[in-house]
Amino acid sequence: MNNYLDLFVAYLLVEKGLSKNTLEAYSRDISIYLDSLERSGIKELSGIRPTDVAGFIAGLKASGLAPRSRARALSAVRMFHRFLLVENYCELNPTSVIESPRMPGKLPSVLSLIEVETLLNAPSGTSLNDLRDRAMLQLLYATGLRVSELVSLKFSDLNLLAGYLMTSGKGEKERLIPIGEAAKAAVSEYLLASRTAMPQSGEKGLFLSRLGGSMSRQAFWNIIKKRAASAGILKNISPHTLRHSFATHLLENGADLRSVQMMLGHADLATTQIYTHMTGDRLKKIHETLHPRG
Repeated sequence: MNNYLDLFVAYLLVEKGLSKNTLEAYSRDISIYLDSLERSGIKELSGIRPTDVAGFIAGLKASGLAPRSRARALSAVRMFHRFLLVENYCELNPTSVIESPRMPGKLPSVLSLIEVETLLNAPSGTSLNDLRDRAMLQLLYATGLRVSELVSLKFSDLNLLAGYLMTSGKGEKERLIPIGEAAKAAVSEYLLASRTAMPQSGEKGLFLSRLGGSMSRQAFWNIIKKRAASAGILKNISPHTLRHSFATHLLENGADLRSVQMMLGHADLATTQIYTHMTGDRLKKIHETLHPRG
């Protein structure tokens, strides 16, 4: 059946235009799959059953292959059988009833309260960039905004007098989020002393680059990395780390899950529930450390 593998790789190259590395990965996965079928005595496409595919994936698991690698191999096998079906090399697709391997839930990185304070105080100077960076960091932690939402903020989205901002997240769904006094003060200082002094190019964005253009996600990613390094924080953090820290710290201090969901802009409460697992792990550590019989 290796002839079908050659036809499949040619299809991926010509029709899909996949990269060399991707082609090699798909070719390797299908080659292993076909070898497995041959060892099981299957020599014709018509003889392949869903149980054979399931057995192949089970064999990968037994060999110690990680769930992500098994999922990639199954993806390649699925594409291979779809190709065979579309090209009329076979009449059935044995992968149509096979479920993907369960991926282990990866908890997001979170900063401690001390680390947050250290990061927020990293831009401690009075330069234009210091004032801007301090305002962005304070606002990000105070609201849990996505970085795309933060850099897209306009003057009209902000109501400092009332103490909230308006943002449009995924699906263009608008939500109101309280700002808090610390972020309010930092943004006010930035607007009074820094924003007006930066080069103006007609930009309506709240946060500008040093050249006067709109702040990009990549630019702010570099800013937070630089500020974390100067603060001596060794964790590999990103703008999303402050969003995770925002949600976790709220729940640890008694906020209800529904309120946190609304502020984060999650469409599904199940997405927000990951933070309850993080809080549970933290409570377990506190219990083990501080309880007399922990």
